[in-house]
Amino acid sequence: MKLRQALTVADLRAIACAKLPRSVFGYVDGGAHDERSLRANLEAFAQVRFAPRVLVDVSQRSQACKVLGQQFASPMILGPTGLAGVIWPDGDLAMARAAAAAGVGFCQSTTSSSSIEQVAAAGRSDHWFQLYVQKDRGVTASLLERARLAGCPVLVLTVDMPVQGTRERDVRNGFTVPPRLGLDKLFDYARRLGWLWRIANGPRLSFGNLEEAKNPRRNLTSLAAHIGAQFDASVSWKDLDWLRAQWPGKLAIKGILHPEDARLAVSHGADAVIVSNHGGRQLDGTPSALAALPGVVEAVDGQCEVLMDGGVRRGSDIVKAMALGASACLIGRAGLYGLAAGGEAGVARAISILQKEIDIAQALLGIAELGLIDQAVIWQSTA
Repeated sequence: MKLRQALTVADLRAIACAKLPRSVFGYVDGGAHDERSLRANLEAFAQVRFAPRVLVDVSQRSQACKVLGQQFASPMILGPTGLAGVIWPDGDLAMARAAAAAGVGFCQSTTSSSSIEQVAAAGRSDHWFQLYVQKDRGVTASLLERARLAGCPVLVLTVDMPVQGTRERDVRNGFTVPPRLGLDKLFDYARRLGWLWRIANGPRLSFGNLEEAKNPRRNLTSLAAHIGAQFDASVSWKDLDWLRAQWPGKLAIKGILHPEDARLAVSHGADAVIVSNHGGRQLDGTPSALAALPGVVEAVDGQCEVLMDGGVRRGSDIVKAMALGASACLIGRAGLYGLAAGGEAGVARAISILQKEIDIAQALLGIAELGLIDQAVIWQSTA
């Protein structure tokens, strides 16, 4: 299947599977342990039914929204994903450019392949920045200052990764950073010559934000081990107070599932919480993000914005999340499938597919302004 023939995110996933080596596709596609939480994210949307209204004038429709003070054409932000450069050369820049062109948000990961400054120079100076607090608070403070100077209006603090979850698919597939061309993978890589040629001829793979200035060409394998060792399992609410004092912009806390944690986030100065189980890549057996969303919305009681991240594969999924109280959704794998399928053009295709599906859903629901959506569009069974 060619990119122009892709009608759905599932089509983009199929193209990505065909174009990427098994280990790299598994890195994008997989989750922790038995991947129950990953599947729960997808299955949760299928359990929600719409209650459409008819004979409503929907000849003029808008899905524009404001999220944390920023105006977007659609309620989606391409979520933070590490090492997009393994999928496509300069993958972070491709995603940032596609998001900017479509008028949607882009959140850069701490462990992105490109640096904060490179993304800003690519024409996305209003991108969000996602932070993992490092053991060396000096490194953390430096990242905050760089994000501020680059013009990032929103800091997204990820809080559900004190240690990395076990992703057994990666272990079985032998995924390494950078990918290694061993004899066991030779046939697999030989069938993906396009990917192999792009990676071989593209920019050197790196962690753009975390390379040491004094040693910028450090071996990526050793750098990855160093970065992993710098994740701080001691981070607590007092560190959030420190961060709030350091960061002048909007602050969103990503990785919230429990209502009490949502209340605590508000009390510690969060401007938004992002309901997420890390795409099912951390603790397997958690509820889906969609299932946790209503409880978090009730807990914060309008004191901060609520976003959702996890399992979005259809524009109608975004509509369902908004109906249940989310301001917008972060899009992770859907964007990466597009990136693998065709670089910047593939990401643009993924965004366009979701935008078209949002438009159709809101028209058939009888909602001209997506910002007016509420639980009334969700079917409440009386059975």
